[in-house]
Amino acid sequence: MFLAESLASSLHLHFFPLEAKALFSSISKQTSIMADNEKKEYPIKTVVVLVMENRSFDHMLGWMKPLNPEIDGLTGQESNPLNTSDPNSARVKFGDGSVFVDPNPGHSYQDIYEQLYGEPWSQESVNKKLPVTMQGFAQNANRVQSGMADTVMNGFKPDLVPVYKELVSQFAVCDRWFASIPASTQPNRMFVHSATSHGLYGNDSKKLNAGMPQKTIFDSLDEAGHSFGIYYQSAPSTLYYKNLRKLKYATKFHPFDLSFKRDCKKGKLPNYVVIEPRYFDLLALPGNDDHPSHDVSTGQKFVKEVYESLRASPQWNEMLFMVVYDEHGGFYDHVPTPVEGVPNPDGLVGPGPYSFNFDRLGVRVPAIFISPWIDPGTVLHTPSGPQPTSQYEHSSIPATVKKFFNLKDFLTKRDAWAGTFEVVLNRTSPRTDCPVTLPEPMRLRDFDANEDRKLSDFQEELVQLAASLKGDLKIKDKPIEGMTVARAAEYSNEAFKVFMDECAKAKENGAAEDSVVVVETTEQEQQQEIITSKHNPEPKSFVQRLFSCSGW
Repeated sequence: MFLAESLASSLHLHFFPLEAKALFSSISKQTSIMADNEKKEYPIKTVVVLVMENRSFDHMLGWMKPLNPEIDGLTGQESNPLNTSDPNSARVKFGDGSVFVDPNPGHSYQDIYEQLYGEPWSQESVNKKLPVTMQGFAQNANRVQSGMADTVMNGFKPDLVPVYKELVSQFAVCDRWFASIPASTQPNRMFVHSATSHGLYGNDSKKLNAGMPQKTIFDSLDEAGHSFGIYYQSAPSTLYYKNLRKLKYATKFHPFDLSFKRDCKKGKLPNYVVIEPRYFDLLALPGNDDHPSHDVSTGQKFVKEVYESLRASPQWNEMLFMVVYDEHGGFYDHVPTPVEGVPNPDGLVGPGPYSFNFDRLGVRVPAIFISPWIDPGTVLHTPSGPQPTSQYEHSSIPATVKKFFNLKDFLTKRDAWAGTFEVVLNRTSPRTDCPVTLPEPMRLRDFDANEDRKLSDFQEELVQLAASLKGDLKIKDKPIEGMTVARAAEYSNEAFKVFMDECAKAKENGAAEDSVVVVETTEQEQQQEIITSKHNPEPKSFVQRLFSCSGW
């Protein structure tokens, strides 16, 4: 029998009858006296992780509180001043008016500092110890763009995100999950699979494109004989990890549209599944990662598609599916960000002028857990350990995967500290009443994707990653100028295909499995590519290119 390991204080069982609560409490006591070195058995054999983009907890899920009062969501009294230095400043109340969000709010290190502490960052901020007030969102938003305060001080009504409404009701939500650091997308995504960003807290294209060198949970799983797979809809951002460019891992990348449902149906999903959504917004293939200005309803459809495929799989009863957001994207959240007792993962300190010590977390973000081992209406609060200051953050993912699969070592000091979420599995047998399908979301954006739109910072980073994978000297480590979303999507997919083709050639030539595949081209070869392109005015469409990139 599976034993749920937990402390009752960290988990609320919202719809449990009294006898169920008593049973859970007795299970906790029984498992708590197990020897530390005794291997525990968990019912989970497959962990599925989907990381979405740039939304805070209150923005996406805050208005779920009326559906389940145990959720630390919104009361309708939350507000921010337009000017934090003026005690008589007008205030902006947090509303429920989010529908389609454009443009993209500020979420750089400097922006987040102002959002948390209520004053703009300055050189003196490095040594200041201010209280976290969460009162600077409106002020910062208007600094980024006039009138943007209303954008960041609004969230979605539950009926506009019906897939999440159903999942939160049917399974579990964590209302104390934080981004790993107060920074933008890539550093936080680094923490998801490696419990560190290796000193990165902003867009350092040279470091990113060379490949981040830290050990990952993928490596730990592989060393222990467990499987993993990355199912991608855009060229995978996980290739920022240098180790994932090793030849032996080339077969771990699978095109989502060709492979995911097939593998679900056949019961062939690996132990650790990472799903990468579409990061570019196209007419035929709209962006579904929830990054502004993408339509959140498209993201809802994608989560629905993933869930329904997993629910129909013969592996369902041994599965935990998790949806989490990388960072808050500049949107308001009322829960103060933890700043005490957070360990630096690996002793690295960010460069000046910020000299960030990686010793505080980012803003709270949505985290939803789905499994037949979870009772309806479960809410996960602050963890009970392993240390008194431990919190749920992205490093909790590798920390929990380590527990599920009895892996040998932690990756960094951060995953050794982070709370683990096996406590969310609060049943002794799997449910048989989990919904087979989820509600159909309605479209929230009343116009089509703009393929000629300027790239977001995140999309520029993805293009630079693609250039690095392709060995493109024209773009690698350089600012992206004049490239549209449509061209960026095509270029990124094309570059990934070049990389995969080189992996296949290296394998045929007998290269060592542990060798990192690096594509190098000369300026002469790239000039020839330009000439060839001019003689082929009608290349394959992006959709054709996408489906031709089918892995191995």
